[in-house]
Parts: sequence; C-alpha cells; structure tokens
Amino acid sequence: MELEELEQRLDPFCRNHYEDDSISVCDVFQMPGHAGFSYGFSVKTSDSIDRWYIRLPPPNVKLQGTADVLRQVAALNALPDEIPHCRVKWSGDDLQWFDRPYFIVLQLEGDVVKQDNNAWVAKLDEAVRIDMALQAVKALAAIHKVDPGKAEYLGNPVSLEDDVNRWDRFVKKAADPWRLELVPEVKRLLLEQLPCSTPVGIFHGDFQWSNLFYSKRGELKAVIDWELVGIGATLNDVGWFATFNDPEAWADMAHRNRYMPRADKLIAMYREAWGSELPDINWFRALAAYKFAIITGFNLMLHRRGKRNDPLWETSKHSMESLLQRAHTLLS
Repeated sequence: MELEELEQRLDPFCRNHYEDDSISVCDVFQMPGHAGFSYGFSVKTSDSIDRWYIRLPPPNVKLQGTADVLRQVAALNALPDEIPHCRVKWSGDDLQWFDRPYFIVLQLEGDVVKQDNNAWVAKLDEAVRIDMALQAVKALAAIHKVDPGKAEYLGNPVSLEDDVNRWDRFVKKAADPWRLELVPEVKRLLLEQLPCSTPVGIFHGDFQWSNLFYSKRGELKAVIDWELVGIGATLNDVGWFATFNDPEAWADMAHRNRYMPRADKLIAMYREAWGSELPDINWFRALAAYKFAIITGFNLMLHRRGKRNDPLWETSKHSMESLLQRAHTLLS
C-alpha cells in the first residue's frame, strides 16, 4: 500500500476510533527492517501527538501463517502485563478500513540490538549487557509458562516430526544448493533423535536480539515481531536464541555478535528462569541451525529473482554450510 493511500485510509479510521473529527493523521512512513507491511504514523489531537505502529498483511495473499496478522494479536492479548510487550490498541478484520486485517500498537522509544550496528550497545557496561540478556531470558520463560488455552486462535501444537519435514519444499527452491549438501544427513539425525517429550506452550518463533526492543539504558520494553508465533515445543525458542549467539554456527560477520552473552550462558540463564533442566536442548539448537540454513537459501533465491529484495541474504549465505555443520556436530 502506498503511503498516500494509507494516510487517506488512516484519517477516517482515526476520526472514528478517537471519536473526534478534529484530529489529523501525519508522518506516515514505512518501518525499517524485514517485518513486511509495517508502518508508523502520528495522530495530532488538540493537546497531544500520539505515535502509532500499524501492521498489515501483504495484499492478495491467503490470510494464513505469517500473513494472518491476527495470530500476533491473539498471542499479544494472551500475555500478562509483567511480560514486556506491545499492547494492542485496535485490531480487526473489518475490510472497510484497509481492505485487509490489521492491528495497531503504540510506537516504542529505544532500539533493538542490531546484528550489523551495535554501537549503542557497545557503550554500555558489560554488567548492563548481561542484565539485558537476563531480562530477555526471563521474559522468554514467562511467555512459555502462559496457558496456551488463552490463545486458541493459534491452533493445534506443531509436532516435532512435522517441524523437521516441512522444510523439504524450501530446500528444493533454494539458491546455491551446493551449500546445503549436509541437509539430508542432518535431517536423518534429527528424525532419528526426536525428543520423546518436551514442554509445549506458546512459542515466539523468532526470538533473537533484533526482536527485543530496549530503552537506550538497557531496559527491555517489548518482545516484538510475533509473526512466526505458534503452539508447540517451547524449547524451539531457546534453541533459536542460542543459535543466533553461537559463534561456531556462523561464518559471516553480520551474525558474529561481539557484545552480548553467548549461547551457553543464555541457556544457563533460561534453565534457571524456567526452573528445571532442559531435555534435548542440543537437538533444538541443531533444529534451529538446520532451519536457518534452509531459510537463508530460500530467501536468497527470492532476493536474486527480484521477488523480495534484501541484500543481507548475500551476506548470510556464507553461513549456510557452517550452520549445517554446527547442527551435525550438536547431533553427533
């Protein structure tokens, strides 16, 4: 949606929801990052300026999976106040406003811990950075303890076997397939070593530093970008977070985080916050590395074909082999 069209649609929406015909919408812009159709905008009232964030699905797609933005609403509304998250102000599937479902939350002040530019984080004391990690891990453990029955919209739990097998179709379409030569062997090991039992609950799906929003003093303001949320093995999130902080998994400099605690420390923090041992954590770390290697190949294909321009995948491609090798090592 073009910014001019969005502003034209936001104006009557905001007048209706503010119940005030004197307000005006301004400063509409597309949000940075890889979150898709996300925009910021401001509303001027007689005595204030409110800054909002709106999320829309892509146009002309099936409203399922990541395109079903109301899944994010279901997850956010299930979270208790003590878990840092964005409170949904307005949401719905009434097509009169934007021709598609939507949700709106307040904009936050601060930043995420970026992979490519951690300048503001580097200026913080090490103790502050460790505390940032501890806040993140405590929030994650609290998310995993939320009753999944409070988010029934998310559907049935994803089985571990299905979670391994569902990536096959992406392998077939990946660019640089030679970088994925270890996929069959890692997949075999994953299926042979499926955990017998594991905690099940709400999982975030992409829990990493770039989806953790902090104040510039290091206070966790919100866990953001819930488009991959689901019900299933909660250790998926722990394995994912660990993988993104495991130097042995990465060969490209964009993912070699130099400032925040590494995988083993994060796992230990989570174990303490969760309150019990983490069975098969290496399996979930291997699954995360396996997934992201394949995701990289698929998104690299989309980038090169001009379907989704994102040059970062030309950098991430150098880690496809190291991610699979790390997964193989963890399973061996």
